Formats: sequence, structure tokens, C-alpha cells
Amino acid sequence: MGIESFHEGYVKSRRLTVLAAHFAELIPDESKVLDVGSGDGGLAAAVIARNPTLRFKGIDTLVREDTAIPVEEFDGRTIPFGEKTTDYVLFSDVLHHTEDPMILLSEAVRVARQGVMIKDHLVRGLLARPTLRFMDEVGNRRFGVNLPHNYWRPEQWDAAFEQLHLKRKDYRTKLGLYPLWANWCFGRGLHFIARLEFNECNALHETDRSVAPSD
Repeated sequence: MGIESFHEGYVKSRRLTVLAAHFAELIPDESKVLDVGSGDGGLAAAVIARNPTLRFKGIDTLVREDTAIPVEEFDGRTIPFGEKTTDYVLFSDVLHHTEDPMILLSEAVRVARQGVMIKDHLVRGLLARPTLRFMDEVGNRRFGVNLPHNYWRPEQWDAAFEQLHLKRKDYRTKLGLYPLWANWCFGRGLHFIARLEFNECNALHETDRSVAPSD
């Protein structure tokens, strides 16, 4: 079995199950969630299976023929909804595929009433960037996914959250995405999930969306 086949048949299915469990626990009951970069909607459907009170819709730059949730097309930069029209915006391994994550993060702050959910990567520790690049290439290259390898260090994420007046309500780095024998290489603190909600500054000030955190 080739490495791509192994990833598709084992890693991908385990990842979906684990992430669905995290998000079903983190997203409050009855929430309306916009899944940005939703793909086939499989993750959203798996979350709904664990918490049927949640309502999902998706947007993606390429809408597939059969999706598990309603999905609309968008340009990858501007979320095609008005201000405060959903409870949460969810990004699951999406932001590192963009040239400037702050663009979509700022859009999420615009359309969300309660906050933002993020699953993404962290650059920390020895060989973090090569490991993340390898995982991205194996998991996404054959599908034509944009791969700018735009991974951020923890301090860059923190700077973005501060700039957008988002505070951590929950933050997890021990996700259990991989079995123990693989975690030492592909886990090891390179992944996080954050539930972010607005602090008081959001109600008082317009967010400055023009400056991205420095690399």
C-alpha cells in the first residue's frame, strides 16, 4: 500500500472521527455554523451526527456534486454573507492554504455573532515546517489543493487573535489525531483546535483588518 493510499484509507478517516468529536464538544447546542472550505461536508455531517441540534452550511472555492451539507461557492477571500449572520465560523485545516490568513479571519469576525472555531497547525520544535509540508503534500497535492505552506508560529496566531479582539475560550494541542506510534512524528504539538469568542473590544471598536502579524 502506497503512502497516499494509507493516508486516504486510515489517517483521513481517523482524523475526521477525532475532529468531529472535538467540535461536537466545543460548539454550543443550537448553534448555526458556517464551515469555510467545507469540501464534501463530511466533517460537518460527522459533527451533526454527534450533536443534531447544530445547523451547518458550507462555502468552498469549488463546490462538489454531492455534499453532505448545503455548500455555496465563494472566491476564497470574501465570505458571501452579511454581518453577524451566523453564530460561529469554522476553519478546519483551511487557513494555512491561504496566502493571507488574516483576510478570512477578518471576514469570519465580520459575519460571526459568537466566535470562530479553528483547527490548524503550529510551527514549533525541530523540523516542524518540513513535517507539515510533507503532511500537506501527501494529503492534498493530488487533489489540486492550493499549497502555499503558510504555517504560523504560536506567537503569530496570538497576534492575530489579539488584533481581531478574539479571546480563547478553549485551546487544545493534544488532539489524538494519530495513533501512538505515529504521534511522535506527525502529532507532537503541531496541531491545535481553538474556540475563540469576542471580547469587549469588539462591541466598542472597529477591527483593524489591514495589518497581518509579521512572520
